[in-house]
Amino acid sequence: MDRRNFLLMSSASALALAASSTAWAQEAGLPITDFPREQTVIVHNPEGTIRNPGWFNLWVNGGGGLSTGLQQLTADTLWYIDPDAGIPEASENAIYYSLAEGPWEYNDDFTEMTVKLREGMMWSDGVEFTADDVVYTVETQANLPGTGWYGAFSTQVEEVTAPDKYTVHFKLKAPNSRFHTTFAVRWNAAWIMPKHVFEKVDDILSFDNNPPVSLGPYTLHSFDPNGTWYIWEKRPDWDKTTIALVGEPKPQFIIYRNNISTDNRLIEMRNGNLDMIHDLSPEGTFSIVQQDADTQGWFSGFPYAHPDPTLPMAVFNLQKEMFQDKRVRWALTLMLDARAMSMASYRGAATLSAISIPPTGTHPRDYHAPLQDYLINYEIDTGTRKIKPYDPNIGMQIADMVRPQFGDGVPTDEEAVRNAFGYGWWKQDLEAASELLMSAGFTKQGNKWMMPNGEPFAFSVLIPQEGVINRLGVMIAQSWSQAGVDATPEVATDIWDRTGAGDFDVEIGWAVETYGGHPDLAFFLDSYHSEFVVEPGEIQPGRNWMRWTDPRLDAIIEKVRGVDFNDPKALEYGHEFVKLHLDEMPNIPIMSYNVFSVQSNRNWTGWPTADNPYANPVTNWSNGKYIFTQIEPVS
Repeated sequence: MDRRNFLLMSSASALALAASSTAWAQEAGLPITDFPREQTVIVHNPEGTIRNPGWFNLWVNGGGGLSTGLQQLTADTLWYIDPDAGIPEASENAIYYSLAEGPWEYNDDFTEMTVKLREGMMWSDGVEFTADDVVYTVETQANLPGTGWYGAFSTQVEEVTAPDKYTVHFKLKAPNSRFHTTFAVRWNAAWIMPKHVFEKVDDILSFDNNPPVSLGPYTLHSFDPNGTWYIWEKRPDWDKTTIALVGEPKPQFIIYRNNISTDNRLIEMRNGNLDMIHDLSPEGTFSIVQQDADTQGWFSGFPYAHPDPTLPMAVFNLQKEMFQDKRVRWALTLMLDARAMSMASYRGAATLSAISIPPTGTHPRDYHAPLQDYLINYEIDTGTRKIKPYDPNIGMQIADMVRPQFGDGVPTDEEAVRNAFGYGWWKQDLEAASELLMSAGFTKQGNKWMMPNGEPFAFSVLIPQEGVINRLGVMIAQSWSQAGVDATPEVATDIWDRTGAGDFDVEIGWAVETYGGHPDLAFFLDSYHSEFVVEPGEIQPGRNWMRWTDPRLDAIIEKVRGVDFNDPKALEYGHEFVKLHLDEMPNIPIMSYNVFSVQSNRNWTGWPTADNPYANPVTNWSNGKYIFTQIEPVS
């Protein structure tokens, strides 16, 4: 029996156990039976045990949880940007106007921003939300190190005032056409503080905010003092919160459960004690959707998973001399086989991307599809000849590879295949890779590549301890080794710390995170500016882990900074970035970080899907609150 079938059988055994076991949730002390199932949604929170369960201060890290429902159900701010398309009638270009009644308003040079607020929004204790709350939020955190948005506010805001009860005016320390995104939720954002609560607190940094006063549609009902579950109840005056702009949330109660092992997630959904699972292994997902007709993934068939707006890639440390020639980086790219990487990491359930933009949300519409002709005709000079390295059909090939096992679950329509498996990737071309290395001064001794200085071309590949990225990294290192490069996978428990410190040669992770639903790239692109790149040995801020510098890149970033968030030119500049990245290949984009989120239709239905992509189904994202307005109880 191979490892794949063993894992599938292990997952199947867990599901079989669920049919005869008592409810694990009851044994763990979670009083599910106290709440009518037709009024209660039960959500998997991917956090482990919360070490300080009674900490609800969103603005200070005190060891509490964030994905317990706290920031999803009680917090609010000016705007939301959905990683997917958003609910069409309630959002515009994936943007929800939340506490702000409309879009941001900048002056001509982006040094001032005015926001008009909604009237009639109420905190759960009956106090009206006003501009004073926003001013207090900014001023308090700008003056108090240790709060969550101290850095953003202290460095960017010169002055914040309230000209009237429902208007906020910002004067910035420097032009910033993207300052509003500080208050625009992607995963989270600068949540608004209840001034009337916090102004009475002597020490905000030690204040647990228990129970939290809510600006969202739910309030705290109860929580586990051992930190494994939280229960929230719909406010009687939910219509005095911004959710009413979208619709009434249907559940009366929402239970967030954390610290659940992968096997127990399967059991609990089968037992009816989970409606939403944040993530499973690929094998677990394949098993449950095949054996439980009530369950679903993002795609109705294989690969099931939701493409997250992040982009796993091979990140080169460009401050290492061996990677400073782009011919070397392209050679390493052409040594890889996309089909092998997909099968090794996601068992074929990967969504590939040949460009430095995740294939998620509206990005296929805005980037991947429009750039296909450019990619198909893209040429590389190997020093010996010119080649066209792009294969637009690799996604179709992977679909054909998994079809014998998953049958009709694998789409056959070309557009559906490209959405699920990606548009294409680079051809494995070892001959072209050799020509590029030789043109860069490399030589070969036997089957081993030697650098121009005569030393072996040898480096380590930093990977996490487990999971799909670990499997991806091992496959990449093996591919390079088989092509004559001495690449060694190195497991790191502190992979993010080492990446930020530049203590790596190549790292398998991501240096790209986007909004997903909105085409603007500033969420990651602004951090690529050379002004943020540090010297070797120093900690690199932001997402430019490869420490890429290029005056052409700076010019693109500065053009983006000079136009409004919704200006069509920002998309044009985004295409310029993609083309520059292709020419330089400072890292190798590989695939979306696919999350195997699963929902059950036993008790609730109407979940978002690839066919109805109104929200990201991943449970710890704050945008998930909109899902609760769209689902309906089955009975």
